[in-house]
Amino acid sequence: MIIDEQVKKLIQMSLREDIGDGDHSSLSCISPDEMGEMKLLVKEDGILCGVDVAREVIRQVDEKIEMEQYMHDGDAIKKGDIVFKLKGPAASMLTAERNVLNYMQRMSGIATSAHEYVEMVKDTHVTLLDTRKTTPNMRIFEKYAVKVGGATNHRFGLYDMMMLKDNHIDFAGGIEKAIDAAIDYQKAHGLNLKIEIETRSLDDVKRVMAHGGVHRIMFDNFTPEQIVEGVKLVDHKYETEASGGIVKETLRDYAVTGVDFVSVGAFTHHIASLDLSLKFVKSL
Repeated sequence: MIIDEQVKKLIQMSLREDIGDGDHSSLSCISPDEMGEMKLLVKEDGILCGVDVAREVIRQVDEKIEMEQYMHDGDAIKKGDIVFKLKGPAASMLTAERNVLNYMQRMSGIATSAHEYVEMVKDTHVTLLDTRKTTPNMRIFEKYAVKVGGATNHRFGLYDMMMLKDNHIDFAGGIEKAIDAAIDYQKAHGLNLKIEIETRSLDDVKRVMAHGGVHRIMFDNFTPEQIVEGVKLVDHKYETEASGGIVKETLRDYAVTGVDFVSVGAFTHHIASLDLSLKFVKSL
């Protein structure tokens, strides 16, 4: 993962939140001169993610901590694997411990989940997308983890693509008015963003096809059978996307409809963190 200034700042904020005016537990019982070794132990099979983030957490806590890395983001990991070892001031390693695990456990959980979904449909032509259903201030980490797992990022935020959803359409006064307003807005502001529009019925799809002006049509909460009909109506004139409550049990049914994309909010808002542990090895 690219550790840019934004990532560094987010990590700094997480450390400030956790440490406050001091890690009093470690400060009270461990000498500043105490040196030691710890290991990042895998306790559950999955896909590894977040090593670079962990390295930056450790650097910000104490640059005297050294990391010896054995595994990398995207690696398939098994219970008992050791991802890396740390050597350095014992108190500093304990101060970094929870943030290292918070990032790596969640990111590895997301990467593992995305990998499982992708494997289920790898023989189809469909592309799996994430959504904006992310943890506040964790989006850059969570969307990176989705990519590590083999899925694809949808728009990052509200600014890099226009998605006209049901509420936009209803407030604008209908599908046609919403599309026209989006086009006029882009012209007025010198923008060149893709426009995706949500449809709630096959009649909505027909209206979009008759009006034009978009790049992608989303079939929201359609059944797989309805999506087959929607794909026929679009006939490759626009990209198509299935969305709405799609989970592992139903994923395959949607993937084989002929739709181009399937968006899966569960990648980032309905996952379990992978079980990892940072454990004492020895004093030095």
